[in-house]
Amino acid sequence: MSKNISSNPPVQAGKPAESADTPLTSAVGLPLPKNWLAIISFIWAGQAVSMITSYAAEYAVVWYVTESTGSALVLAVMNICVMLPIGLLSPFGGIVADKHNRKMIMIVADGAIGLISLIAGFIILAGDVSLVLLILVCVARAVGQAFHSPAMMATMPMLVPDKHLLRINTLDQLLASIAGIGAPAFGIFLYTTMGFSSVMFLDFIGALFAIAGLALAKVPTVIDETATQQHVIANLRDGFRAVAASRGLLLLIVMVTIGMMIFGPLSAVFPLMTYEHFSGDGYMASLVEAAFGIGMLVGSGILMAWGGGKRLAGLIAVAAIIVGATTAACGLLPPTGFVAFVVLVAVMAMACAWFNGPTMALTQRNVSDEKMGRAMGLLNAAMGLATPIGIAIGGVAAELMGVAPFFVVDGIACLVLGLVAYVPKSIRALDEG
Repeated sequence: MSKNISSNPPVQAGKPAESADTPLTSAVGLPLPKNWLAIISFIWAGQAVSMITSYAAEYAVVWYVTESTGSALVLAVMNICVMLPIGLLSPFGGIVADKHNRKMIMIVADGAIGLISLIAGFIILAGDVSLVLLILVCVARAVGQAFHSPAMMATMPMLVPDKHLLRINTLDQLLASIAGIGAPAFGIFLYTTMGFSSVMFLDFIGALFAIAGLALAKVPTVIDETATQQHVIANLRDGFRAVAASRGLLLLIVMVTIGMMIFGPLSAVFPLMTYEHFSGDGYMASLVEAAFGIGMLVGSGILMAWGGGKRLAGLIAVAAIIVGATTAACGLLPPTGFVAFVVLVAVMAMACAWFNGPTMALTQRNVSDEKMGRAMGLLNAAMGLATPIGIAIGGVAAELMGVAPFFVVDGIACLVLGLVAYVPKSIRALDEG
């Protein structure tokens, strides 16, 4: 049914190594080389550099649009241009990941994103920068990400032992948190001192580092021959069936998606909460954003060091309870409670870091490796679409009821979701299997 293509000698997917010389196996049962840690290090060192330069470039784009238009509507449109392609195209990226060499998909995606930044840099350097150009850049980068992420997420279980699977899934989030804290300032520094084009050229160099990290690593891939013979709809159906084969996994993903829809609007209304409820200024709003970034960093670090334990579904439920309780508490604070608000946001963010990694790990453990790309594509799509949908719904709700009452209602909804998330036996079974 499936065919293994690897830079190493072919191996049978799903079976542990039989040789005494290679006792260590990956999370999906493939034999691991003795230098598996070096392989992972090569890949993620390149991805880390690329992530920092990408964040810097993205923030430079945001700042240019802010300076040139001063329009919240334009910024919202650009945000949608980043989120929507990822949500809509990730399932198709998953299909490609199951039909072709995953390493090459990641290299091509990183190369395409870097080339886009290079071209944009030359256009900006020529003085022909426009809003249309920047929107096209955002869309093109998002399309590349929609194909890169499913391939990357499907590849990781083949490269690490099962006990490190959660850690490697969390590494992406940890690096994103670090980049999210420092890269915007770095991007603005380059933007103001060396010009807009320099940030885009730097992003191209970052993409080269990502490509080099992948090129130097020996990465196995599994191609589902059935997928190569099916049309798109059949492939999407197979991906959904692979996830739905575990009732508990499907139910958990639905609950996590609902949770992201509930939480999505909060980050968008943090500044409004600071301004309206606490009578704060831009400096105070930036403190809230910094607290959230630090909380995510701490939460990811805890998960990396701890490993998440054996009850990952239970951890997701606990995270939802903490997020719900802290969110509701934020809405109940008096106008003089800004310091408490900052602390609660940091705790909220710490718990937020415990959603993605465990959800991915449980998906990877319950889906066959030859269908992993499609499963990850669907998961990526669900999470990618949940936030903008939640922002749209939550924005209207916050406008109607007021920002502080919205925090209370939103928090209670998330709290209830966390309390019921671990009740179904099928979900608890994910931790027992």
